[in-house]
Formats: sequence, C-alpha cells, structure tokens
Amino acid sequence: MTRTERWQRLLDLLVERDGLEVEPAAAALGVSAATIRRDLDQLAEQQLLVRTRGGAVPHGVSYELPLRYRTSRRAAEKRRISEAVAALITPGEVVGLTGGTTTTEVARALAARPDLAAGSPALTVVTNALNIAGELVIRPQFKIVLTGGVARPQSYELTGPLAQQTLGQLTVDTAVVGVDAFDPADGAATRHEDEAAVNSLLCSRARRVVVAADSTKLGVRAFARICPTTAVHTLVTDTALTPPLAAAFEGAGVELIRV
Repeated sequence: MTRTERWQRLLDLLVERDGLEVEPAAAALGVSAATIRRDLDQLAEQQLLVRTRGGAVPHGVSYELPLRYRTSRRAAEKRRISEAVAALITPGEVVGLTGGTTTTEVARALAARPDLAAGSPALTVVTNALNIAGELVIRPQFKIVLTGGVARPQSYELTGPLAQQTLGQLTVDTAVVGVDAFDPADGAATRHEDEAAVNSLLCSRARRVVVAADSTKLGVRAFARICPTTAVHTLVTDTALTPPLAAAFEGAGVELIRV
C-alpha cells in the first residue's frame, strides 16, 4: 500500500467512524502505530483532520474529502463510465460538465478522442469546475466557458449567484452531471445545496441530461436535490447495478448504459 493509498484509507475511516484512534487504525491498515502517527501528523498539517491525544477527529463541522483524495476511489469503473459518456457526445456540441471525480474523467476522455483533435471549435465546454477548465483550456480546439462564482476548495466548483447568472444565459446540448446520490424515487442529489442549485440550473438549460455515476451512488439519497429522475435522459454506470434498481430507473424513463 502506497502512502497516498494509506492516507485515503485513513480519511475514509475517519469519515466512517467520525474519529480515529492510532492502534485500531494501525490494525485496520496492517502498519505500525508509528506510521499511523506520522500519517495523522502530516494530514493535520494539510488541515484534513484535527489531531487529538491518541488519534484524530474530522476537521470542522462539515467534513468532505477533497477531490484529490477521492479520485482513486473505484477508478476502473469511473474510467469505463467516462469513456462511455464521452462516446455519447457529437463533435460541435455544447457540453456542460459539473464538478466531480467522474466528470473530470469525462473531460479527459473527451480530450483523448481523435475525432475531437481539431475543429472550430470541436466542442464548447461549459463548466463550473476550475480543475476541468484548467485541464481543457490547453486544448485550442475546445472552447471553454467557465462560470463565475465562489470556489469550493473540496470540489473546485464555482457556486453562487455569479455562476447561476452565467448559466441562465446559455443553452447546452448535453449536461453531464456528477452526483453523490441518484434514487429512482428521489432523483439526483448532492450533499451541498449550493452545488445542487448550480447543477440544477445547468440541467434545466440542457436538451439532454446524462448522469455519470458508479453503482455505489445509486439507490441512495443525499441532502440537496439536483433534479427529479424524470429530468434525466441517460444514466451511465457500471455493471454492479442491481436488477431491481435497473428496472426502477428504466420504469422512470431513464436510458441505462452499463459498462
């Protein structure tokens, strides 16, 4: 296990248990207590947790892993999903991308498509994610439209009235939406109401809405709804989606692509 993998596992355990003690964490990861103490000290220096005597607790009242520590979760599934989503996009489209690990992979898959290597523009990408804009802006064949707004350090997303004002003036062919949860009855959702408001507006400005989500996010609920299930045209997920959930989504009129 690399240090990065160990750190991510520690942060996962911190969220699951709402706190960590050194000895149980060392046993869970199969390393020495001294290694765990060093890891916790270094994570505390990055303000990702708060050190306590004998362990650590989450940093702040609201805790969420920063994007850079969530990227490697279910990486193989996210790559397959992102490639399948990218294949849905037609050259010349206006594509909206929300923030998130899966949508970031979609951006990379679009950049890797040979048929999108040239054009005036090959694609117009509208996004409120700073990291996605940063990755794609070096591609001269892509026109990048970045919303204004207030940046969230955990997800690199711009939110608030400035982002909404920009999106309210645009029309998008396909909105690719990353979610924290998607339930057939409750719709697509995220943990934060400010992100949900911007993502909801992007969906309303799109002719087609595609949710890109691995199966662990399906059939569960989150705090702030992005859109109802009936607003989603296509769900791209992995093959671990259960048959009952698949039937429920299809019954709600959602096209399913499982990869």
